[in-house]
Amino acid sequence: MSDEQDKDSKTEAPTEKKRRDAAEKGNVPSSREIPIFASALAFYLYSVFFLPQAMGRLGETLRDLFEQPDQWRVFTATDVVSLFVHLGWEAGALLFPAMALFMVFGITSNVVQNMPSFVLERIRPQMSRISPAKGWERLFSLRGFVEFGKSVFKIVIVSAIMVMALRTEYFGALDAMFSDPQVILVKFAAILKKMMIVIVLATAILAISDYAWTRYHWFTQLKMTKQEVKDELKQSQGDPIVKSRQRSIARDRARRRMIANVPRATLVITNPTHYAVALRYVREENDAPVVIAKGQDLVALKIREIARANDIPIFEDPPLARSMFAQVSIDSVIPSIFYKAVAELVHRVYAAQARKKRVR
Repeated sequence: MSDEQDKDSKTEAPTEKKRRDAAEKGNVPSSREIPIFASALAFYLYSVFFLPQAMGRLGETLRDLFEQPDQWRVFTATDVVSLFVHLGWEAGALLFPAMALFMVFGITSNVVQNMPSFVLERIRPQMSRISPAKGWERLFSLRGFVEFGKSVFKIVIVSAIMVMALRTEYFGALDAMFSDPQVILVKFAAILKKMMIVIVLATAILAISDYAWTRYHWFTQLKMTKQEVKDELKQSQGDPIVKSRQRSIARDRARRRMIANVPRATLVITNPTHYAVALRYVREENDAPVVIAKGQDLVALKIREIARANDIPIFEDPPLARSMFAQVSIDSVIPSIFYKAVAELVHRVYAAQARKKRVR
């Protein structure tokens, strides 16, 4: 009951990390029927392009061997070896193209599904693989029934093909048995080619169905619960509460550093109550004024208090304060569009400082 509830709760698609972890453990969707289809296709291509000629050559060799045995001397061991070498070359010419096609198509069918990788997890000893209970469970699971259905389908299809092919070619095969050996082999190749056409079509249908089923079953097995998705998000990106706390601490530290820079300001521009922007301008340091602090509401109030405590001039210019607060970041030189307005305020500050010096 708990397993069914657990499956019902897995409603979320597997994340990229879940798929990657599964692939690292060797858990990838792989259809067993696609290599079988590739082998059948390879053999069909072999029977079309290579088998007739190879059968013809082998038939000629056997005919010469049986009809003219006096041409083959077998008086010494060397003669026997020579005979077997000759027959071996003929058999190799017959089998080598088939072996090459099987190898190429077999490797390609697996590479197309998944890139090959060395996974130690696949060869690690596991008790579940030799457990009778687990084996019984796998045997009577949905996947087990699907594999059984595929096996039955293949047996029925192959049997039906054999019956149909042999029924239509029965008398022709009997006649060929009493004819030239070369004719027997060519006739056999023709019957085999007809059978392979149907086998290729049947295995193609089975491979497509099994590929779709394998992908669906793999995807279903990797599905996650909502809690698993949340836990994985926390592991990969960190706990949102902790990260929020860290961002808050970082903002507080940056705010304290900014407030500590206010006493170095040349002037402060305010809204007058909602915004405050502190500027510093020293000819030896920068060519234009630099925003060393800015804030709104409570932070703006704190900037004004520090400015008053340090005798820093405060100017009320709501449009300028709002624009600079929105467009200029801290520790940045003001844009050229603010030069004229700020230059007038700086000039007033310098003029006031000059008057104080003259009074003293």
